[in-house]
Amino acid sequence: MTGPVEVRRSARRRRTVSAYRDGDRTIVMLPARMSTAEEQRWVTVMLEKLAAQESRRMPGDDELAARAERLSEQYLDARAVPDTVRWVTNQNSRWGSCTPAEGSIRLSHRLQGMPEYVIDYVLLHELAHLLVPGHGPRFWKLLESYPRTERARGFLEGVVAADRLPHAPAPRED
Repeated sequence: MTGPVEVRRSARRRRTVSAYRDGDRTIVMLPARMSTAEEQRWVTVMLEKLAAQESRRMPGDDELAARAERLSEQYLDARAVPDTVRWVTNQNSRWGSCTPAEGSIRLSHRLQGMPEYVIDYVLLHELAHLLVPGHGPRFWKLLESYPRTERARGFLEGVVAADRLPHAPAPRED
């Protein structure tokens, strides 16, 4: 994937360099003190790294797309037709996301291993966004036909709540 590259420098960033895709553009984040030559080298390294990650995409993207098609047929009269459906590892505060203008749906890798009905709900939720962008009454009306909506939402709320609980400190080794 080639597209525009945006370099963002940060005075708070000391040593780390990171990169991610944002639509068709690539964002590379660097320490502010880095020289132009280092910047060019790191942009090349990070573009290669992203390309390698994308070439070994998370297993199951094809299965996820087929699942989306089945859910759209069953619950949305086959009206929601995404161009891409894939697992991503860069979503840690959302379960899924949809860009209606691009027809793209992304599900967080954190859903993997959760009950099937939960994954189906999140996928159906994102499919519904292809038809209705916001979360108004028309949007929720689309999800009424999925029988496990409330159960799946409750499961996800429980996961979020459990993540917020204080964790016991690890035992000390003396």
